[in-house]
Amino acid sequence: MNVSFIGLGIMGSRMAQNLLNNGISLTVFNRTTAAMHPLVAAGAKKADSAQSCVADADIVFTMLSTPEAVEEVALGELGFVQKMKPNALWVDCSTVDPTFTRQIGARATEAGIRFLEAPVAGSLPQAAGAQLVFFCGGEATDVESVTRLMEHMGRKVVHLGAVGMGASLKVLVNSMLAQSMLVFAETVNLGEHLGLSKDFLLEFLPSLPVIAPFVQAKVENLKTGEYPTNFPLSWMQKDLYLVCKAAYEQDTPLILANATKEAYMAAKQSGLGKEDFSAIYAYLNK
Repeated sequence: MNVSFIGLGIMGSRMAQNLLNNGISLTVFNRTTAAMHPLVAAGAKKADSAQSCVADADIVFTMLSTPEAVEEVALGELGFVQKMKPNALWVDCSTVDPTFTRQIGARATEAGIRFLEAPVAGSLPQAAGAQLVFFCGGEATDVESVTRLMEHMGRKVVHLGAVGMGASLKVLVNSMLAQSMLVFAETVNLGEHLGLSKDFLLEFLPSLPVIAPFVQAKVENLKTGEYPTNFPLSWMQKDLYLVCKAAYEQDTPLILANATKEAYMAAKQSGLGKEDFSAIYAYLNK
């Protein structure tokens, strides 16, 4: 089985490395070529383009930043889909909205290849530690054919039904993640202004059952004022846009997520877009 991986950013590079760690023969491509060097040093084959990366592939994984990036790399003028073998399988792990993933799935089918969406729950630590959870939408037989590979990269594979269901769950999860971080950040910020010690707040509040458990992993960032990027704030703002777009298409109110989206946009415009999304606290604290 020939496996290719396209998109070697914060998540994709770790996922590809875990495939290599488990003896999978892998061909890789990234538009920023420097991202390929560590993986090539670890045994991956380097492709000069997305099209050459997939030429002999039975399975192609993609992990790209935005729907626009997926559109360009997969389906644009130099997109790789047109060069995939008939009946090969494209597994897109990018975070996109449900409508978009259904559209690209249909275009993949038209091109004579199989398509599976598999966005993931987790950020850098989970990608590095092979602890991701895959949210799959597509044919059950396609899920079965890549489960072993996904288990090299994650701890759980969930098949949710048809294409679009994976993206639906993913945008819901990230919406909750973003809102929970904002709730915690503004609570700490207000507590400080009310005269409570920041150190006390950061120690006491995460121990309460009303706080999302993941917040504990972000406490050190708020303590030190350093925000090493596990999940870029700009990507979180993008994901909030995607969930709000999905709500608009379903004619469904999404009051808090829309307000949260604007808070992250303001933080992004203030220059915090490349920091971890926990830097929303730094924006509020200004």
